[in-house]
Amino acid sequence: MQKKLTALIKSFIKPLLIVGLVISLVLSQADGALAARSGGRIGGGSFRAPARSMPSPTRTYRPAPSGGYYPGGGFGLPFIMPYPFIMGGGGLFSILIFMAIAAFLVRSFRSAQSGEDLGYGASPNVSVARVQVGLLSEARGLQSDLNNIANRADTNTSAGLAQVLQESTLALMRHPEYWIYAGGETQQTKLEAAENQFNRLALSERSKFTAETLSNVNNVLKQAETAALPAAGGELVETAPGEYIVVTLLVATQGKLVLPPINSTQDLRQALGQIGSVPSENLMAVEILWTPQAEGDTLTSDDVLAEYPNLKLI
Repeated sequence: MQKKLTALIKSFIKPLLIVGLVISLVLSQADGALAARSGGRIGGGSFRAPARSMPSPTRTYRPAPSGGYYPGGGFGLPFIMPYPFIMGGGGLFSILIFMAIAAFLVRSFRSAQSGEDLGYGASPNVSVARVQVGLLSEARGLQSDLNNIANRADTNTSAGLAQVLQESTLALMRHPEYWIYAGGETQQTKLEAAENQFNRLALSERSKFTAETLSNVNNVLKQAETAALPAAGGELVETAPGEYIVVTLLVATQGKLVLPPINSTQDLRQALGQIGSVPSENLMAVEILWTPQAEGDTLTSDDVLAEYPNLKLI
């Protein structure tokens, strides 16, 4: 009788343990969904086509040793020859004229090709790049660095955005011992589609924040209280420390920007160096986003896996 009772109790214990495990998992996921997540943002830029014009050539006339004139000063060949020479050497004169025309055509072709490479066309090529880094939460100095950059940055000019980009990449490169995850991508597109692509990536990253507690976009600085952030259900919850910090760099630049596949810390260092060295005259838009921004608030490993599935362990 005792053996039967023991077997009956064991048969009930196993299902109860399974049900309890399922309930605990559901509750833990619900708590994670309601957890507050602060975010910081620095950015600005414009996707208007650059208004550049090619300089018009100037002509200067220098007297030739024989009495003729050299137009343009650049061909080094006579265009108008002295009358006596014309009368006495028509064949040679025709050859010289042909050489001058050929030199002019070559120079014109090279100038047009150079202008096309610099993006003087109506619809220049634009590269939209994204680099993301997941760091251990011990990298508190990085959060302070990004906060300081946001508070003093000039995000209304190309030079100011280039400085923001350089300082942000430098801040990341100074903490390689905390690098855990990374990811990157670059897309080449025309100017008409670049703004849409850039905004799509920026909105995707911003949607992962419960609140943007610090932002400096186009020189509009905003800072919110971070002691208690609103959760998804509208309640106020206290932030709790976690494990990671994620920083995202978004850049739109004229021309071709090719980042290496990021599979190691060396690849990440190279990608950060490339994206941080984009010259100011080529920058069209920049967004630096990081979460969490609030002091003492970090992401859990489950958050990183759920919200940043493209990141790789490096």
